[in-house]
Amino acid sequence: MAFTKLSDIKPKNIALDKYISREFQQYGYELAMELGEPKKVSLYIKLAKENPRGLLESARAFVRDAVNVKSKGRLYLWRLKQLKEQAKKKG
Repeated sequence: MAFTKLSDIKPKNIALDKYISREFQQYGYELAMELGEPKKVSLYIKLAKENPRGLLESARAFVRDAVNVKSKGRLYLWRLKQLKEQAKKKG
């Protein structure tokens, strides 16, 4: 019976794997990659740490549904800002 190496099983597409130790860091990294902004990973990690996940997911779904968008990141941040303001008004 031959054993497989851990390096063969582990996904190689996560470049920051050694720096990610918490769930919100992984979420922020995946969000940055999905929005096409790999240089702004730290921003999305910070957003994932400080904001409720429901708001982040709502903004993410809004961007997924949008078509013909020049900058998904800008649209995401705009929508997140709107959702935060709505949450404040509700109280």
